[in-house]
Amino acid sequence: MRILRYRIRETEGNVKSRDPEFGEVGVSSVMPAYNEAETKTIVEREVSELEVSIVMPCLNESETLKSCIRKAQQSIRQHNLKAEIIIADNGSTDGSREIAQQCGARVVPVQAKGYGSALAGGIEAAKGRYIIMGDADDSYDFSNIFPFVEKLRQGYDLVMGCRLPSGEGTIMPGAMPWKHRWIGNPVLTGTGRLFFGSRASDFHCGLRAFRKEAYQRLDMRTTGMEFASEMVIKATLKKLRITQIPITLYKDGRSRPPHLRSWRDGWRHLRFMLMYSPKWLFLFPGTIAFLVGAFFFVLLLHGPLRVGTAFFDTNTLLVSGMVILLGFQLISFAMFAKIFAISEGLLQEDPRLNRLFSIITLEVGILIGAILTLSGLGLLIGAVVYWAKQGFGELSYPNSLRLVIPAVTSFILGIQIIFSSFFMSILGLKRKK
Repeated sequence: MRILRYRIRETEGNVKSRDPEFGEVGVSSVMPAYNEAETKTIVEREVSELEVSIVMPCLNESETLKSCIRKAQQSIRQHNLKAEIIIADNGSTDGSREIAQQCGARVVPVQAKGYGSALAGGIEAAKGRYIIMGDADDSYDFSNIFPFVEKLRQGYDLVMGCRLPSGEGTIMPGAMPWKHRWIGNPVLTGTGRLFFGSRASDFHCGLRAFRKEAYQRLDMRTTGMEFASEMVIKATLKKLRITQIPITLYKDGRSRPPHLRSWRDGWRHLRFMLMYSPKWLFLFPGTIAFLVGAFFFVLLLHGPLRVGTAFFDTNTLLVSGMVILLGFQLISFAMFAKIFAISEGLLQEDPRLNRLFSIITLEVGILIGAILTLSGLGLLIGAVVYWAKQGFGELSYPNSLRLVIPAVTSFILGIQIIFSSFFMSILGLKRKK
């Protein structure tokens, strides 16, 4: 941390330290020498007064790290920021740590592997009220970070950078592969906006800023590339104040391939969004399946149906019954996932769900399930009686199946409702954290 390093050196013999490239960064005047206790007090005061921590995750970025640090230092000096630069090193073996230390940045070793792990370690070690995070591959201009600080000073909790032209950003030639620009980022950003109501135009921009206390409220859990998605999703769900700033994305300065694996990491982001949205993963598909199945089921319950040259009978009735059961199972999964996520603090309380469960209690679920189960059992008994009237011989399948299919569907659906009601009640039990 440059400010602390300079201030401490000033206490040692009244000699002001200078940076060979940028001069006296963060120091306005020479201070007299202090004893050890006084020096400690000064250091603690400087830490508590830090406004900005610039955090860069790093894994073998020796080619570009110095440039990123120098640009960040330029912005600190130009805008007289009380800031530190943290390099969250994730196990570099190419001398990146030594480069960072020589440039005056603070190196925070992070043992746990992963993009999210590196950022979480750097953010946890940060002393500033505001955090600016960005990749250390020189694709972002750290000399132009002051607009992020201004937005945070205005009261925003999360300030997203936007590289995409749809959000007035700029992508320099060669800076982003076509599949990222035209497929990956638009699809994932559109999915995030649809699933969670986010207004971010670039869901996965690596340059962003946030208040540290707001970040701590998010309770981040992921350790890989999903970290970027999780932050925006949770900030949106918790209704934090979010804004965005158009930025320019430059071609990175590395000669080696990037750590990002397009299809693998794209799927990881999409998978995380689906898992974090039971509504889109389970509820909507399940509801559609249940309603479509129920529509055809009721339509064919009393007899066959001809539409043009198409003839629908008991085969379609059987498929409709299976679709009803599938739809209910998916709806149940949606409820299970939602209750679990709320109980574990992954999602916030949903007033609509609370109102629903105040009406449909465990006892109501058991009652509805029992009615359907007994109805199905009654229809099965009726089917056996019908068979007995035929002397337990060969049956006319359309006539017999019109009894058996509704019977089995109703019986199984009733059993599902009973046990699903119990399981939802178990998930909803209040537990000590």
